[in-house]
Amino acid sequence: MKIAVIKYNAGNVQSVLYALERLGADAVLTDDPEEIHAAEKVIFPGQGEASSAMTYLKARQLDQVIKDIKQPFLGVCLGLQLLCEHSEENDTECLGIFPVKVKRFIPENSQEFKVPHVGWNELENLADNVLLKDLPDSKFLYYVHSYYAELSEATIATTHYIHDFTAILHRDNYWAIQAHPEKSSTVGEKLLANFLNI
Repeated sequence: MKIAVIKYNAGNVQSVLYALERLGADAVLTDDPEEIHAAEKVIFPGQGEASSAMTYLKARQLDQVIKDIKQPFLGVCLGLQLLCEHSEENDTECLGIFPVKVKRFIPENSQEFKVPHVGWNELENLADNVLLKDLPDSKFLYYVHSYYAELSEATIATTHYIHDFTAILHRDNYWAIQAHPEKSSTVGEKLLANFLNI
């Protein structure tokens, strides 16, 4: 199975490639539209800043490539946020796949809650969805983020930090995870495996 991992101005791509390799997937890091469209599945990973990432995508017409994808597509971390319609991070217009706004965490108690949110938190309110099939009983994922997607009709799982926020989104052939499945032990591995089996 050929997996295209979209290459753009973002960090943390190598760990995603390693995780896919462990699952036996043939993954290639690419910003070539033809290679992306030819892949059986597409993954849009990343850590970074929203506006510079969108600038990079637009300069290479990857924004339109992502909107035209017909095969299963998975956004991860910054990838989830860029699939939404707008981010408060530098007032950035994003891709609009999900009609959802991305907001910055505002700590209610600076002693208890720090921003960025870094650490392990539990998936909750899971919908009946192929991506969430047969997850382990202990559903903790590893997060590193200062911004979050609001709850919406596209939310298929939530996590609580300061308040409930969207952990996983789904619409049509697009899925997106706020946490880092590639750093989330057996739960993250199962989420990636489920995506590969869609």
